[in-house]
Amino acid sequence: MAQAKPSRMARIRNLGIAAHIDAGKTTVSERILFYTGRIHKTGEVHDGQATMDWMVQEQERGITITAAVTTCPWKNHDIHLIDTPGHVDFTVEVERSLRVLDGAIAVFCAVSGVQPQSETVWRQASRYAVPRLIFVNKMDRVGADFIRVLDDISQKLHAKPVAIQWPIGAEAQYQGVIDLIHMEALYFGGEHGEETTKEPIPAHLQADAESARERMLETLGDIDDGIAEAFLAGEDISPEKICEVLRRGTLSNDIQPALCGSALKDKGVLPLLDAVLDFLPSPLDVPPVTGKNPKTGEKLSRAPSTKDPLCALAFKVAMDDGRRHVFIRIYSGSLEAGQAVINSTNNKKEKIARLFKVHAHKKERLDVARAGDLVMAAGLRFAKTGDTLCPTDQLIQLEEMEFLKPVIAIAVEPKTNKDLEKLGEALTKLADEDPTVEVREDENTGQTLLAGMGELHLEVLVDRLAREFNVGVKTGQPSVVYRETIREPTEAEETFERVIDEEKNERIYGRVKVALRPLQRNEGSSFDDQRTPTNKDEHPLGDRFFDAIQEGCMEALEAGPLDGYRVQDVAVTLLSIDTDPEHTTEVALRVAAGNAVRSGLKTGRPVLLTPLMSVEVSAPEEQAGSVVGDLSSRGARIEGVDSDESGQSMIRATAAMTSMFGYSTKMRSLTGGRGSFSMRFDRFDALE
Repeated sequence: MAQAKPSRMARIRNLGIAAHIDAGKTTVSERILFYTGRIHKTGEVHDGQATMDWMVQEQERGITITAAVTTCPWKNHDIHLIDTPGHVDFTVEVERSLRVLDGAIAVFCAVSGVQPQSETVWRQASRYAVPRLIFVNKMDRVGADFIRVLDDISQKLHAKPVAIQWPIGAEAQYQGVIDLIHMEALYFGGEHGEETTKEPIPAHLQADAESARERMLETLGDIDDGIAEAFLAGEDISPEKICEVLRRGTLSNDIQPALCGSALKDKGVLPLLDAVLDFLPSPLDVPPVTGKNPKTGEKLSRAPSTKDPLCALAFKVAMDDGRRHVFIRIYSGSLEAGQAVINSTNNKKEKIARLFKVHAHKKERLDVARAGDLVMAAGLRFAKTGDTLCPTDQLIQLEEMEFLKPVIAIAVEPKTNKDLEKLGEALTKLADEDPTVEVREDENTGQTLLAGMGELHLEVLVDRLAREFNVGVKTGQPSVVYRETIREPTEAEETFERVIDEEKNERIYGRVKVALRPLQRNEGSSFDDQRTPTNKDEHPLGDRFFDAIQEGCMEALEAGPLDGYRVQDVAVTLLSIDTDPEHTTEVALRVAAGNAVRSGLKTGRPVLLTPLMSVEVSAPEEQAGSVVGDLSSRGARIEGVDSDESGQSMIRATAAMTSMFGYSTKMRSLTGGRGSFSMRFDRFDALE
C-alpha cells in the first residue's frame, strides 16, 4: 500500500494548452479528448461545437473565453487538462491556470509563428517555471514552415526548441512526421487519424532526418556528457537514453521538445499525447511548494504527498447554475467533502460542502481529492483567486497572484427598476469571478462603471449580465482608464493635529516629511525609510507607527492630483517625522503621511499616463501601405513591417488605446475582409 500513493501521482499530468488566438489550441484539446475516449465525436471550433468552448459566448464567437478544465485517461495515466483562451482580453485565465499547472503545451501556427499573445503566454509560463512542449500546428496550411517557426521561437522568445520530429511534406502535401528519436515515419489513418502506421523513412527525406537528428543530439549533448561522448565517438545512442535526457532537460526548462502536425486534419496529436507522458512532469517531479506561516512569517514548504498536511490553492471562482464554485489545486495532503478548512489568506474559516471532478461544464461528485488533483468545490463563501486553504492547526500561505489592472470602462445602468435590484449583485459576482473586472462609481457623474481588459471583454460581460443573470442594462461609450505619475523629484511636509477634548487636553499629533521621485516606467511604486540617525533616535518608530506611515503613503498613491487615477512608478522616501510621546497616534501619522504624499504629487509636475497597446496587423501585401497609413493617422508608432512567402505583410505598431476603438471595422474595410489584427496591453506611458 505504501507504494500505491506515489505511483498514483506519478501517473498524473496537470497540463495546460496555451497559444495566440486562432493557433488551434482548442482543436488540439478536442482531438486529445477524442483520442483518450473522453468524447466520442469531435466538435469543431468554427461550428461552435467544441467541447471545451461550452459557453454560449464562446460558441457564437468561435473563440475561447474561459479556461475549461477536464480529466482524461491515456495509457494508464490521468491527464488533467486546461484549455486556456488566446485572446488578450482574457489573459487572466492563462495566468491563473499556469500558476497551478505542472506542464504546458505551447501551440504555434505553422504559418504565423510567434504572435503577440504567444509571447505573453510564454512569459507567463516562464515566470512560473512551467516546463513546456512545443506543437507547431496547421502544417497543412499554405506557407507552413516548421523550421522557420522554431527559429522564430528561438529568436523572439529566447527559448531552446529541440525538434524531435521532422515533417513529411508541408501545406497540401503534408502527410505525417518522422520520429527522430526512433528514426521511423509515422502516418495517421482511420476516420479521425486514430490509427498510427510506422514505416521506413522516405528515401528523399533520409538526409534531412539524419541532419535533424544530429542537431537534436548535439543539443542533448550540452545536457548530458554521456550523449556528448557517444555522439562524438559515432556510437549509437538508444531511444531510451534520448528520452531520459529529453525529459531531464524539459523538466529543468533548459529545452522544449518540438513536435508538429495538423490537429484539424487529425495528424500529429497522438505522438503529442505520448510526449506529454514521456517529457512533462508529474506532481512528484515538481519541487515542493513554498509559502509562509501567516502569523509568524516563518518560511514553510509542502511536499507533493498525501502524508504532508493539506495545502491547496484556489485558482478560479466560477458561477455554475447561479451557485458559487471554486477551482482548487491540491499540492499536498487530501481534501474530503464536508471537511472544514481555514483560508489562511484572509483568516476565514470555510467548509467544503461538495467536491467535483470537472469535464468542461459537466460535474462528477467526489468524496475525496488528493495531492496532485485539480478539482472544483462548492460551499466556499470567501475564497478568491490566489487564496490558500489549509488545516487550522497547520497554517501555510502560498504566494498570492498578481493581475493586470483594467484599462477600459463603460457606464452601465439598469433598464428597469426590476433590473436595478439585480444589477449590483450580478456585477459583484462578475468581479468575484474575474480579478481583472472592476466595478466602481464615477465620483463626478454617479454612474456605475464596469472596467475590464478590452472591448471584447466588456462586450462578453454585458452579454453575460443579460443571459446568465437576466439583467437588462444600458451601456455608455467605452472610456479609457488612465494612470498618473510625476516628472520631477519633490519634497513635502505635512502636520496633522486635532483636539479631541480641550478640557482634558486630549489631542492627536503627527508630522511627516517625504521625498517623491519618479521611477522608470512600469517599475512600480516603492516606500523607503531614509531618516537621519538623529531623527531616528529622537523619534523611534515601532512597527505599528511605521506600518501606519507606509499605509498612509501608499494609500495616497491610489488617487492622483489630475483626475483621480492611480499613481504609479513613484518612489516615496520618508525623510523625517515629529512625534509627541503623549499625543502621537497611528491615525495622526497615517493622515500626515498621506497628506504629505498628496502635496508632493501636486508639486512634482504630475502627468497623465495613457494605456498604450501593442498592435499587430496581418494584411495582404498590396494593402499594407493603406494599413500603415491608417495606423499613422491614429498616432501609432510603426515598429516594423515584415512579409512572408504567402504574400501577407505583418505590421507591428504601438498605439494609444483611445485611438484604436472600432479599429476592426476599419481594418476589414481597408483589406477587403482579408486582414486580421491582434492587440494587447503594453504599458501606461505619457503621450509626447
